[in-house]
Amino acid sequence: MPKVAIEAAPEPITVELSRTALVVIDMQRDFLEPGGFGETLGNDVSLLTRAVTPIKRLLDASRRHGLLVVHTREGHRPDLSDAPPAKLERGAPSKRIGDKGPMGRILIRGEAGHDLIQDLAPIDGEPVIDKPGKGAFYATDFGAILHYHGIANLIVCGVTTEVCVHTTVREANDRGYRCIVPSDGTASYFPEFHAVALRMIAAQGGIFGWVSDSSRILRALDRV
Repeated sequence: MPKVAIEAAPEPITVELSRTALVVIDMQRDFLEPGGFGETLGNDVSLLTRAVTPIKRLLDASRRHGLLVVHTREGHRPDLSDAPPAKLERGAPSKRIGDKGPMGRILIRGEAGHDLIQDLAPIDGEPVIDKPGKGAFYATDFGAILHYHGIANLIVCGVTTEVCVHTTVREANDRGYRCIVPSDGTASYFPEFHAVALRMIAAQGGIFGWVSDSSRILRALDRV
């Protein structure tokens, strides 16, 4: 596959498409739809839906160009054996992880709310990483999958910008991956956190990676 140059901050980045993966973080019903975990924490879940269309465009383009696409879902075993008390007790939600909600038990694997939204559903052959924590590498085979496919560059999108996206980018950076985050392909319940999180990624010459947007990434792919 060819190389493409993507406009980004703090500077353009050139990537080889055969060594680049699109990673879609936690676009789950429990976070994006009414009645899920996000809403039980008192958040306006509609703030996350702004990222759906840009991610969909990136997803379609990545599939056309043959990029590896990986999806993640945050959630836990039904017996909560992989959910430490420090996580279960955090915050003051109206319902906690494992409690019964409108879409089944909240953030429990196999329940309706744990699933990815239909607009961004994976297709056959796309790995889905079920993770118990914020980052995609912790207690998963995500790293092994990237290694198997010879991946060096990650386009990381999804929700939320400052939590699971940021954690995954930091984990990836420590493991030597080059990360590109599309600003419109991520979202937060707190717009101010979204803005600061993106600034942190590109600060100090790109301490954690590069920040671009879906249009600039798509323009680079269209030049192939």
